[in-house]
Amino acid sequence: MSASKPRLIVLLKQIATETASSDMANFLRLHCRMFSLLLMLTWPWWWFHLILLPVTAATSSEGTNVNSNAAPLSTYCRSYCGNITVDYPFALRAGCGHSGFRDLLYCINGVLMLHIPSGSYRVLDIDYAYRGLTLHEPGMSDCYSLLRSPAGLGNGFVVEPWRAPYLEPDPDNVFMLLGCRADSPLFQGFPSPEGKHLPCRNVSGMGCEEYYRCPAWDEGPSSRRPRGSASASAYGVVSPPECCSLEFGAIRAINVSHLRCEGYSSAYSLAPLRAAGPGAWAYGIRVAYSLPADHQGFCGACQATGGVCGYDQGTDADICLCHHYNSTSNCDSAYAAATAGMIVGLLPSTASVLSDQNLFSLNF
Repeated sequence: MSASKPRLIVLLKQIATETASSDMANFLRLHCRMFSLLLMLTWPWWWFHLILLPVTAATSSEGTNVNSNAAPLSTYCRSYCGNITVDYPFALRAGCGHSGFRDLLYCINGVLMLHIPSGSYRVLDIDYAYRGLTLHEPGMSDCYSLLRSPAGLGNGFVVEPWRAPYLEPDPDNVFMLLGCRADSPLFQGFPSPEGKHLPCRNVSGMGCEEYYRCPAWDEGPSSRRPRGSASASAYGVVSPPECCSLEFGAIRAINVSHLRCEGYSSAYSLAPLRAAGPGAWAYGIRVAYSLPADHQGFCGACQATGGVCGYDQGTDADICLCHHYNSTSNCDSAYAAATAGMIVGLLPSTASVLSDQNLFSLNF
């Protein structure tokens, strides 16, 4: 090492002289070159780790630190509730998933629940391939049990206006409203390009006329099972139908009490083939979820660089969760920002080495 000392000192003097007449870009470049040279030629290996490790553990200027020691990054936002996997865009951990689905799912004693203004529903399944959830609620009728109350029984389905673009029942999901009063908004007519229309109709081959064939209508008074057809001609102030089937998009909210109905049922179709009768229908609420088109590009870039998609809890803005950093774009940009911060933070120490006082006091 003693043989290289004169060459090192000459090189340091040349760099210091060149720095005095350089612009800012060269100034930074020369400092980095000099610091690298000092690390390689003069400092023991443990000095390098002593300086670099605290810096690499620091937070970048783009966001807050993600503690990767708590869980591997690939599973940091993934949760399990019973036998259901909760993954993006949903999450049980705050800051994970997409902000459009925040405060939506809860795991209670191993049962996954979805909560919206109309009530709480048990989540039976999350289909990530087809972007759908299957829900059930105990106040809903099916083919073997009619649950009705004069005050209205069952949640129906109503979401917050800000959440509506992200979550709504599937178009192939039929809602069958039961025992609605003559003054129900359903029978007052809804605006359409042709004028006024009544929303009651079959949905994907499922409707009230078939639902009347269910065993549940055989129980109780003999008059419970309607006679004849429930066509549009039967609608009127005097004699409303016992059942009105419609899709969610017809009225944008299924509020049983607001619609002055006694109860409801819901069924959905997943197969392209029509189910053989109402006894074979799948009863429950099939909900489709979606994300903004521009967000899909952001999340794809985040995941491609090893990150996990999340959101800022203060602003709801998209962020990319990286190993030691949060980024507003992707993990590569977060690493670049952190590296730049590391170099700038080390420049004052480098400058002190260049000073006349310390230039020849290095202990070789």
